Amino acid sequence: MNTVKDIDLNLLIYLDVLLRERNVTKAAAQLNITQPAMSNGLKRLRTLLNDPILVRTSEGMIPTERALEMRQPVRDILYSVEEMIQPSREFEPASSERVFRIMASDYAASTLTPTLLGKLKTLAPGISLDIMTPSDISFHDVENGKVDLAINRFEKLPQSFHQKSLWKDNFACLIQKDHPLLDDYSLDNYLRYEHVWVSKTGFGVGVGMDPHDVQKLGWVDEALARQGKKRDIRVFTRNYHVAIYLARQGLIATLPTRAAELYGNDPALVTREPPFTIPPLSLTMIWSPLLQHDEGHRWFRQLVAETANDT
Repeated sequence: MNTVKDIDLNLLIYLDVLLRERNVTKAAAQLNITQPAMSNGLKRLRTLLNDPILVRTSEGMIPTERALEMRQPVRDILYSVEEMIQPSREFEPASSERVFRIMASDYAASTLTPTLLGKLKTLAPGISLDIMTPSDISFHDVENGKVDLAINRFEKLPQSFHQKSLWKDNFACLIQKDHPLLDDYSLDNYLRYEHVWVSKTGFGVGVGMDPHDVQKLGWVDEALARQGKKRDIRVFTRNYHVAIYLARQGLIATLPTRAAELYGNDPALVTREPPFTIPPLSLTMIWSPLLQHDEGHRWFRQLVAETANDT
C-alpha cells in the first residue's frame, strides 16, 4: 500500500499536466523540463498507480478511466497547496500599481470598460488594465491564474472555475436609416434582406462558420430555426464594431442591446427591437480558484460586479 511518505509529490504535478495536455512533449514544455524527464515521470506514475494513465490510440493519447477519475481530485489538491503558500498581505487600492489582466470580447470590453475605468480613476488611479481578446488565451491560462478574469458568454465551463453572472442582455437590430425594411418592419421582410452575423463566445482561435450549422450560429439563428426560419447571412465577423460599420452599408445587424446602444446616436442608423423573440444572453465573469482568496483580486472582481450593476 502506498503512503504519502512513499510518493514524490511532484508526480501529482506531472499527472495534472499530462491529463490536461495528453501529450508528453507538450506537458514537458508546460513544466519547462525535458521530454525524457517527462517520459520518466509518466513511467513512474504508471508504476505507482499500476495503471497506464495514457494510452496511445489513432486519435492520440487517451486517459484511462482511473486517470479521468483522479483528474479533479489532483487539481483540487494542487489548488489547495498553491493557495496555502501564497503570501498574505493587505491590498490598498489607492496606492496599488497592480495590472489586472482581463480576457473580454469586444462586446464586453466596449460596454463595461468605460464605466470601470471611471471608477478606477477615483478609487485606484495607479491600477492598469491589460485587456486581451478571446483568441489570446485558453482555459489553461485562466485555470493557472495567468489571467485575472475572463468576461464573455460561455457555453461550457470547467467545474473548478469560479463564476458570477454580470448581466443579462436582450437583442436589438441596427438598420441603415433609409433601409427599405423600415417601410414594412415585419419578420418576412427582415428575412428578405441581407445580414451580418457577429458573435464570439468562450476562448481560443475561431474557426470558419458554416451557414447551415444552426447550432453553432448562436442565439439569433437558433431562435429563427425554432420558427422554421433562416436569415440570409452575407458576412460573418467576430467583431461588433465591424458589424455596426457594415450596418451603415446596408446589412442588418442583430446584436446585444448594450452593444447597439453604443451607436444609438449615430444619424446613419436606426435601432429596432427584433421582429421575433430571442432569449436573452448572459455575460459571465470567471476566474481561477488560485485567485479566489487573493485580497486584491477579491476587491477588483467586486468592483467589476458593481460596475456591471451600474452600467
